[in-house]
Parts: sequence; structure tokens; C-alpha cells
Amino acid sequence: MNKTVLVVGVLAATAAVGYAQMNTYSAAQVLPNSKSAQTFLQVFEGLNQLYLTKPDDDKLLRGAINGMIASLDDPFTYYEQPEDNAVDSQNLAGNFYGIGIQLTAANADGTGGKVDTVFKVGAAAQGGVQAGDVFLKIDGKDVTTAKLNDIVKLVRGEKGTKVTVQFGRGGANASAGTSASASSYTVTMERQPVTIVSVEQTMLPNNVGYIALNTFYNQQVNQQFQAAVADMKKKGVQKLILDLRDNGGGLLNSGIFVADQFLQSGTIVSVRDRSGKTDVIGSAKKDATDYTGKLVVLVNKNSASASEIVAGALQDTKRAQIIGEQSFGKGVGQQVVNTLDGGRVAIVNFTWITPNGHEIQKKGITPDVVVADNRRPTPLNFSGSGVPAGSKLTIQVAGKPVVVTADKDGKFTYTGDVARPVTSATQGEAIVDLKTDAELQKALDVLK
Repeated sequence: MNKTVLVVGVLAATAAVGYAQMNTYSAAQVLPNSKSAQTFLQVFEGLNQLYLTKPDDDKLLRGAINGMIASLDDPFTYYEQPEDNAVDSQNLAGNFYGIGIQLTAANADGTGGKVDTVFKVGAAAQGGVQAGDVFLKIDGKDVTTAKLNDIVKLVRGEKGTKVTVQFGRGGANASAGTSASASSYTVTMERQPVTIVSVEQTMLPNNVGYIALNTFYNQQVNQQFQAAVADMKKKGVQKLILDLRDNGGGLLNSGIFVADQFLQSGTIVSVRDRSGKTDVIGSAKKDATDYTGKLVVLVNKNSASASEIVAGALQDTKRAQIIGEQSFGKGVGQQVVNTLDGGRVAIVNFTWITPNGHEIQKKGITPDVVVADNRRPTPLNFSGSGVPAGSKLTIQVAGKPVVVTADKDGKFTYTGDVARPVTSATQGEAIVDLKTDAELQKALDVLK
């Protein structure tokens, strides 16, 4: 599941999206009554005065913040530093200035950057960039082993500014973090407006509509989804598949909005706070734009949070059949607090509940029809030891050579490429493969 969060402000019937404001504690309130707080200051002062080299105060304090949050042992409460928050804010807004590509990691350890998709409209397409090209340098800086988010930050920028990228194409560079490549080229591109399109659609045989919602972490999701539903109705679709697989969640109000496109009345979701108080924060309203035909929803083990709100509401009201795998089980939402340093902290604040009173945390949604997601089989992987340090081994796999290099201890590992879903160069267009998608095949059978 990705790190998207349910973001709410005041818990009201309107489920307004916003950021929390908190009362602050002063040192005078905390220190006299807390030996731990006094010890913290003592350690901080000691490090500043006695440590062999002068420490970075911001690094020490952010480490303390992360340690404080880690003590909760809660993966959904976290602090995000200002530079990462800036990228997330752009993702949430749904638009930024960039070169018009979709990225994935280039290396097995999640580092580096590889072009996954080049959108038809954008600077990258104009510059001849192709899917599979690997980022080698950005404005002269080697990024072959950089964090993916750091590469994103370097590529994005202000409107009209330019970025120079050296790409590798073909050869070993396609999967390894190395500045060497079979061929490389450098292109300078002017950053242009990019809109994140989180809704994809297509038509399947027998006039069955298909809408895939990739994330709820986009403030433009409501508009994009409503447009997709309207397009389906215009085409006379009476059988529709809603694909929420690999959708890790996002904005609570968007989850409510999407569910409401298929419901005429009733509760969509309620929340319970730490006092035990329960409030209905999402209810369906009948609207002329609602889709009222047959509906199935696809989920897998990565469908989480707002995706589970939608699936849970449609299942409990018997509006749709849920097909696929047990969902992730993130049944809590967070309040987001903007911090004074430009970062933010997301704090788990409530549990959400389906219309029939089910809590999903650590349980997930159980599909009506269980089908394993077979689109991305486990890649070949192996490890070993006992060979000379630095030696290269060539292993034949399915008639093809696989070369691995032993480390200083004589150990070696190999992980094959993970099959990624094929995405269209046209934003908003879904690409599906009925032959290799068991869940989708079952959905079509159910709709017959």
C-alpha cells in the first residue's frame, strides 16, 4: 500500500477536507512535570557541546520527531519533511510543471529512475524520450542510485524553466544503477504543465464499461471520475466494472464522492473517535448523474483505505459484487497537521465503519467472489554464497544467461524484473489484457 492518507478536517456531516489546528504546549507547561522532557534537552545540549564534530541541529531534532512517532508503532502516523511534503502537495493538487512522463525505480533496491510511460503531450515526447530509458544525470548530477522521490524533485520545477537530462537506453542500464550504458543521450527540456489523471477507462466486449481508479490522492479525482461515469452513460453502458486494484487510498471525501455515484440513498461511511463517539460523515444522495446499471468492483491485497470505503459501502448495500482478493485492511483515517518547518505530520485520528457496522482495520474487505490477482507473477529470484569475492556467475534461465556478481563476502543475489501494468501514452485511456487477467475475466462472467 502506498503512503496516501485519508485527510479530514472537522469531522462533520459534510466530511470537509482540511488540515488540523492544534493547541501548542510551552516549555513551561511540559518541562517542570516531565523528567523525560528535561532529559531530552539535556541530551540535546550534551551533543551540541561534547560531540566530536558539531552536529546538525535540524537533523537531531527531526530524528527526535521521527523517534517520537516511531514509539507509537503505527505505520499510518508519520512525519514528512518539507522537501517531500512539497512533492506530495503537488501530487495532491493533481498538477505541476514537469516533462510529461511516469517514473518507476530502475534498480532492485528501489533506487534510480526509469521511464515507465511517456505521455503523448509533453516535453519528453517532444525530446524523443522513450519508455525504458534510464535517468543517468540531471543537470550534471549523477542520479543512478538516487531515491526515486529525489529524482522527481529534480525533474519538476517552475513553469518555463529547463532541465537537462542524460538518459541511458538499452543494455545493462535498463535495470542496473550504473552510469555506463549501451547508449546514452542528453536532452534539454522546458518544464510544461502536467495534469495527473487518476481515472482510466475503456470499453470491453458486449458493451461492458471499464473504469480504473488508480488513487484517491488527487484533488481532481472527483471531476475526472464523474466525467468517466458520464461518458459511460453516454455510450449506453448498462454493465460496468470499477477497478480499485492497487489503489492505496487518499482523500476521504473522494471515496465518499465515488461511492455516491452508484448509490441513491443511505449511509456510505461512519467514523469513530477515541472517545467512542460515532458520526455518519458520508451519505448518498440521488442524482440524475448517478450510474444505476449493473456493477462489479475489483479489489486486490493492495486496495486500501478510501478504496475499502467504496468497496465496503457498495457491498453492504448490495449495490455491487466485489471480486478479487482480501483487501489490505486500512480502516483508520488521519488528521494532517502542517508543521512550522514546512513539513507535515499525519496523525491517526479515527476508525471508519461500513454501513453495516464493520470495522476494516487489519481485516479488510472480503470479496463476494474470491479470485487471485494473477497479472504480475512472482519474478525469478535466487541467492547463494561460497564463491570468490567479486566473481561473476552466469546461470542459464529458460535458455537465457543471467549474470550475477558476488559481493566481498562471496554472496550473490538476483531478482528478476517485476512485471508492471502497461499504461497508455494517452492519459485517461485504460489498457487491459483479458487473456492474462483472471479477476477481469470473472467480472465479465458475472455480468453476463
